[in-house]
Amino acid sequence: MVAFLFANFADMALVAVLLLFIPDSLEVVDRGNPHKVLFCFGKSTDLDSLVKRYWSRELQVEPQAFFNELKQVKVRIYAEN
Repeated sequence: MVAFLFANFADMALVAVLLLFIPDSLEVVDRGNPHKVLFCFGKSTDLDSLVKRYWSRELQVEPQAFFNELKQVKVRIYAEN
């Protein structure tokens, strides 16, 4: 895996938002570190823009959709390979 082709995130809320808006951008769930799971997304301008909007609190999401996606993130974390 070439690091500069991916953006890696461990923040569950951010990952849930990214999967809501651009679900096909998830490339790898990296469980190499037993204390932290990294979600690796393919880099793109859409991803960069979405992350920037997330951290500047400019996004609005439907609460139930966000909660459901957060549950799916947890499923991906604890799923067997």
